Amino acid sequence: MLFHKKEKALEGQLAGAKPEKPRKVRWSERREPSEAGLERFQDYLQTYSTNKDHPIKILCSFYKGKQKKLVETGFFLILQRSPIWIIPIATSNIINAATNPDAGSLEIILLNVMVALLFIMQNAGTNYLATVAFASVNRGIEGSLRNAMVRKLQQLSIMFHKEVQSGRLQSKIMRDVENVTELLNQIFRTLFFFVLDISVIIVITLRKSPMVFLFFLVVVPFAVLTMRAFKKPVREKNQEFRSEMENTQGAVAEMLEMIPVARAHGLQEVEISKMNTYLNRIVDRGYNLDLINALFGAVNWVVFQSFQMICLAFTAYLAVKGKISVGEVVLYQTYFTSLVGQISTLINIYPQISKGLESVKSIGDIMGNSHVEENNSIVPLGELKGAVKFVNVDFKYPDSDKNTLSDFTLDVKPGESIALVGESGAGKSTVLNLLIGFIPPVSGKILIDGINMVNLDINEYRHQIAVVPQNTILFSGTILDNIAYGLEHVTEKEVMEVIKDVGLEDMIEKLPDGIYTQLGEHGDKLSGGQRQRISIARALIRKPKIIVFDEATSALDSASEKKVQEATSNMMKNCTTFLVAHRLSTIRNADRIVAMRDGKIVEVGSYDELMEKKGYFYELKALQS
Repeated sequence: MLFHKKEKALEGQLAGAKPEKPRKVRWSERREPSEAGLERFQDYLQTYSTNKDHPIKILCSFYKGKQKKLVETGFFLILQRSPIWIIPIATSNIINAATNPDAGSLEIILLNVMVALLFIMQNAGTNYLATVAFASVNRGIEGSLRNAMVRKLQQLSIMFHKEVQSGRLQSKIMRDVENVTELLNQIFRTLFFFVLDISVIIVITLRKSPMVFLFFLVVVPFAVLTMRAFKKPVREKNQEFRSEMENTQGAVAEMLEMIPVARAHGLQEVEISKMNTYLNRIVDRGYNLDLINALFGAVNWVVFQSFQMICLAFTAYLAVKGKISVGEVVLYQTYFTSLVGQISTLINIYPQISKGLESVKSIGDIMGNSHVEENNSIVPLGELKGAVKFVNVDFKYPDSDKNTLSDFTLDVKPGESIALVGESGAGKSTVLNLLIGFIPPVSGKILIDGINMVNLDINEYRHQIAVVPQNTILFSGTILDNIAYGLEHVTEKEVMEVIKDVGLEDMIEKLPDGIYTQLGEHGDKLSGGQRQRISIARALIRKPKIIVFDEATSALDSASEKKVQEATSNMMKNCTTFLVAHRLSTIRNADRIVAMRDGKIVEVGSYDELMEKKGYFYELKALQS
């Protein structure tokens, strides 16, 4: 399995291209974290995830190094929130002045109106400044989190990616990170306002009327008890819903890949029925989640509205008894409403907080995963010569009781071409995966230019080899993008040379934009043979020292196959070549053919030698005749 990302091959990469005009740098580009910064962020996340710390602790770790911005945000949020505290006081003063008029009542009313208006008008500007400060932090965390996850996924082993559905990983990168971003926003703003409002209300109420303050204290235990009563069912329903969404997203990705197969065999209704099962489960889980959330909110509303009326009755009684003024009835009622609103909001967003915390755990499944591809980088490789030696290599997949390879020993000289043949399951692809470094041997060793492969910088090694997989992997860029993928300096002449080598020049000449023609998703605008030849061209343009062909001509017609064979024959003269081919006639020019059965080497020799021997290879060839 190979991984590719879409890269723009700009005309500036080609010789003679005109330089692009300077463009305005986007906000996201100015704030894009450096590679070193991403690695530190990833290491920090992985440390927390691996230690199984509480999700809240992981969330707090996101803000490391951003304290100054958070203080700036808090300052503007205090100013933004201040009208909520000032307006009730001003209203109380105005009502008291109006109900008990004297010589200074008009001045009191005017002064309080002006102060209230001042605090109201500044709200727009401070709200904007608070959003600017916090958004730069929050969106930066969102970008860093996604970048760290992408980096981690690129580091995880091929075995991990074979076991986990790509749809589930897409959900974690997009949906779970979005949930975490919303969670950070909710926690910071809601909790910050909650603490501010409670603090201000307590100070003012305690100073004016300890009796009313004691009444307010009764509300908090009920709020906590209500939240705790619903905590477990809400968390469980969110877990069920998130898990079902991930499963369904994986199933949708598979369904989209299977559309041509399903259509070819008339199995549309089978796929529809299968997807309906998944979709109905989401409906059921979502319905149950909506019910518990609705009941959660309704109970909170009834409880707090009831207490609000009780508060009004209580303060009105105190006013009648002369304990407080009429204006203070409005003050306390407004503060109580604010207090109730803050507690109610805190409780009502609990389902969102629960969903966000589940997403934190989901992201932790990736960031804390230990199945990382090893890269020791002990011995520098330098320029690869192409000598490969397998020494008593054994390999067994984790879920298997039987060795896929047993005592595999093979010495390949630089520039030699080796063809691996055998029945399905003989271990041919495993040999290639070992050679590429996708999997390590269970025992034995693989020497590259005499250096044990486990001691090499695997990326330095892979930069000097090329792989043509059995399943062609193209992305929806141009033909140039796909051929020159990952190469910084490629001339148009070089691209056209490899296109000619693989027999695509006739097709390119017929296209209006030539090599700049845009391909559809997965290169679906091309035939299977054309896609395969572009994949081969991608390998040839790298001028590798070792090249691996895994059934590379399986999708080609006879004419195209002949052209590709000519190109690969020329390549065999310049690099070490490993081939796996279903059609045994295509490996006639290989220096040596390695016939495999049950993970072991049965025969080794040239095509003519093995045919003359009339052994296992001869039997395989006879079956295809």
